Amino acid sequence: MVSDQKIGNTFGIDNRVFNSKIVEKEGNRLVLNVGPQHPGSGHFRLVVTIDGDTIVDIKPDPGYVHRGAEKMAEHRTYIQNIPHLERPVIIDSSNILFSYVLACEQILDITPPERGEYIRILMSELNRIISHTYWLSIYGIFLGHSTMFMWPMGDRELFIDLAQSIGGTRVTFSYFIPGGVRNDIPDDFKEKALKTFSYFDKRLVEYEKIFFNNPLVLQRTKGIGILKKQDAINLGITGPNLRASGVNSDTRKDEPYSKYDTIDFDIPVLKEGDCHSRAKIHLEEMRQSLNIMRQVLDIIPEGPVKHIFRGQMKGEPGEAFSRTEAARGTMFYHIISDGEINPYRVKISVPSFRNLIAMKHLLIGKHIADMPPIYWGLDYWPVEADKCSSWKLLNSF
Repeated sequence: MVSDQKIGNTFGIDNRVFNSKIVEKEGNRLVLNVGPQHPGSGHFRLVVTIDGDTIVDIKPDPGYVHRGAEKMAEHRTYIQNIPHLERPVIIDSSNILFSYVLACEQILDITPPERGEYIRILMSELNRIISHTYWLSIYGIFLGHSTMFMWPMGDRELFIDLAQSIGGTRVTFSYFIPGGVRNDIPDDFKEKALKTFSYFDKRLVEYEKIFFNNPLVLQRTKGIGILKKQDAINLGITGPNLRASGVNSDTRKDEPYSKYDTIDFDIPVLKEGDCHSRAKIHLEEMRQSLNIMRQVLDIIPEGPVKHIFRGQMKGEPGEAFSRTEAARGTMFYHIISDGEINPYRVKISVPSFRNLIAMKHLLIGKHIADMPPIYWGLDYWPVEADKCSSWKLLNSF
């Protein structure tokens, strides 16, 4: 059994910090453990040094649920990796798989049927809303707004119902496969989906009135945790956090994949770079997801939804690289094949890990009361970062 002292040394953190809730330092400085057993931090810890109520230093301490997903993927077949790789991001499982199946298709030299491509986009945008509503509900709790917890969490169930009608389950769908999707959408899906979309359009307006334009919320988020445009670029930030700082970058537009180049949609961009902008980007992205799904339902062609394999699923020796836009930002997969039925190497780059670096940049010098909107405003998902990153990277903090 690994001792607390050994774990503390591994991350280069003072063992007094590891073994204590609060450790008094010199003068008025205190070291606080935020997490990992914390309803807000998740499986993650921040070692925060404060002087009075000002944060003077912060050390992110990830890795609590590291499982070596990349290495484990080498010992599974391409199809067995579907449920394995989607579990780290259960609220955005389709988007974490999108990049994987695209890379697999390069290795296997196959192209999904057109209908299967459009269904992937439909499921991807459903998952984007499922992820964003979850984030928004927790953000509401972080800011003491219980209504904003209940409303998005309840509305989220409607989109989970739609996803369940397609994939058969409510959390991890294992729906994307190399060559297409597992099955077609139900005959009555379009009718049910359009009713849900119309309802949610009105709800997003109510979200703005009750939460985004709420004077107390504005006071907690406007001008707080400003991430300047050049800093966001230099730090390698991705997704809504990058676009909230004025950078017009989205893989669906920059490097269109699947059938995104046939769909007309906008990329929400704000320039303020504060907590309010990062939250507002999520709201506007949900509106665009509704727009994308409506178009898909109008133009989706008839036909098969997957490529039918004959024999074992394996490709020629080579390598593939794929990039997609998940709910939190850009997903990368790099797969090397040696011609066997399982990949020789799998490298994953997830948005949560790349956005983690912004936490220290934004929190130092701020008041301790500003931690909730800054921390959760970045939409950091510890399990995504831990399970899909190498131990060496996690230890780099």
